[in-house]
Amino acid sequence: MILDGRDPQSIAHAVERLAQGALVAFPTETVYGLGADACNDAAVRGIFAAKGRPSDHPLIVHVADTSGVAHFARKVPAFAQRLIDAFWPGPLTLILPRREGVATASAGGQGSIGVRGPSHPVAQALLRACAQAAVPVHGLSGPSANRFGRVSPTTAQHVASEFGDGLLILDGGACEVGIESTIVDCTRGAPVLLRPGMLTAQQIEAVCGMALRSHDSVAGVAPRASGTLEAHYAPRAKVRLMDAKALQAALNVLGADAANLAVYARTSMRSASRRITLRRMPGDAAAAAHELFAALRELDADGVQLIWIEEPPPDAAWDGVRDRLQRAAAA
Repeated sequence: MILDGRDPQSIAHAVERLAQGALVAFPTETVYGLGADACNDAAVRGIFAAKGRPSDHPLIVHVADTSGVAHFARKVPAFAQRLIDAFWPGPLTLILPRREGVATASAGGQGSIGVRGPSHPVAQALLRACAQAAVPVHGLSGPSANRFGRVSPTTAQHVASEFGDGLLILDGGACEVGIESTIVDCTRGAPVLLRPGMLTAQQIEAVCGMALRSHDSVAGVAPRASGTLEAHYAPRAKVRLMDAKALQAALNVLGADAANLAVYARTSMRSASRRITLRRMPGDAAAAAHELFAALRELDADGVQLIWIEEPPPDAAWDGVRDRLQRAAAA
C-alpha cells in the first residue's frame, strides 16, 4: 500500500504501524529504507526475514536529530561530532560504540551501531513523529527496501515491486542522491572509511582535521557494516565493467548478431545490431548516482541478460558510483 508521505495522516498511520512492530518503507535522500523500531528486536528480525538478509549483517539506525544519537551510542568522539555538525542531516552514517542492551538485533550483535540523520522531509517528519509518540520510537532501523544483495530502490514503485501491496510505503518521490550513504567508522580513534558515497574523502578530512583511513590500513577487525559485501547492488542481468575503448571493440566484434545486451556508457557507442539497448550515462557524478539504480532496474526490466557499463572516471567524486558498480559486477 503506497501512501502520500507528505500527508500528516499517512505519517500518523505509519507511526501506529511501527509502534505495533510492523515494517514501513520510507524515503530518504539516498534510497528508500525498510523501517522498523530499532529497539524492537522482534520487529527488526522481521526486516532480516523480509529481505532475506543474514541476521549478523547490521542495520543502520535513522534518527531525527543529534538527540537521538545519545539513545543508541555510549560515546561520540570529538571528530565524529564535527562530522555530525557539518553533514547532518544528510548522506553520512557514523559507526559509534553502542550502548549496552540497546538495538542488539539492529547491530547484528556487535558492540557498535551505525547511525545517521536523513535529510529527506518525509523521513524527518516520520522520525520526529515517532520520537514524539506516546510510546516513543527513538530511531528506525532502515536498510534499503529491496531483497538482500539486489538493486536498491529509489522510488516507492521500486519498493512495491519488491514486496507487493502488503507493505505500507510512504511515497516521497524519487530519491535525490540515489546511492547509499557514506559510512565512516568512528570506533578506532580515527575516521575509517567503510563505504564510499557522495561525500568525498576530501570533504570528510576537511571537517575532521584528520586523515580518512581505509579499513585495510587499520589494525584490528573492522565492524561489519551495511553494503560492504564484495557482491551487492546486483540486477538479475550479469554486469560487466569496461573502459570505453574495450566496450566499443566488444560491440564491433559482436556486430549485427548482438542481442540480449544493454550498454550503459558516458561515451557515445555504436552497434550494428538493432537488438541491443544503448543508454547514455550522465557525465556528472551526482547525476549518474541519482539515476544509477533506476537505470539498472529499467535495463533489467527490458529482459537483457548482460549489461555492459563504462567504467567511471578515477575522480574522487565518482568513488560512490564506482563502488556500487564494482559490487554489482562481482555478483
